[in-house]
Amino acid sequence: MRTVLVGNIKGGCGKTTLATHIAAAFAAKGLVTAIGDCDRQRSSLNWLRRRPATLPAIAGLDWSKDVGSPPKGLDRLVIDAPAAMHHKDVEDLIDISEIVVVPVLPGAFDEDATAHFLERLAKVKAVRKNKRVVAVVGNRLRPGTKASDHLDGFFGGLGFPVVARLRDSQIYTAVAAAGSTVLEANDRRARSYAAEWVPLLALIDGK
Repeated sequence: MRTVLVGNIKGGCGKTTLATHIAAAFAAKGLVTAIGDCDRQRSSLNWLRRRPATLPAIAGLDWSKDVGSPPKGLDRLVIDAPAAMHHKDVEDLIDISEIVVVPVLPGAFDEDATAHFLERLAKVKAVRKNKRVVAVVGNRLRPGTKASDHLDGFFGGLGFPVVARLRDSQIYTAVAAAGSTVLEANDRRARSYAAEWVPLLALIDGK
């Protein structure tokens, strides 16, 4: 079983969007997939409740109080981590994960929080010894804005690879409300946004 952790200590950076899209990509390949929702808001679990039966099934694990043991038979597990994780929480979740995906939004507060989180990650033994892959994703970007341009400069000093840049769009709100993803929508507009996920999904598939 391969496990992907989506985390950042900054709330509202798009962890659930990334977790649900990654899980949907796995499920679309016929892999038995689950999302472990560690956040008290249970956003991933609420998304799963809205998910149409016509789309590939994804199981939901309520880990909002305690991280449990994944059920047997899973091919892929995606963990939607809570914000404000303590150092021990970070280590415990990384211990059961192969890949850590870190979303970051444009803006000083988000950049500062993400830099702090990445500093924490760099101190975790498994990360320090390159036994875990850490991938940064720029989220809700608006090309041509000062905030997004500044974020590119911020990316340059991270020490971890930036594998994808996802544009801001109301399409994400629409697909989330339908329990779906841009990867599963068929219209031309959705396909243009789905293309931005390819580098991240390729990295995950290759590990």
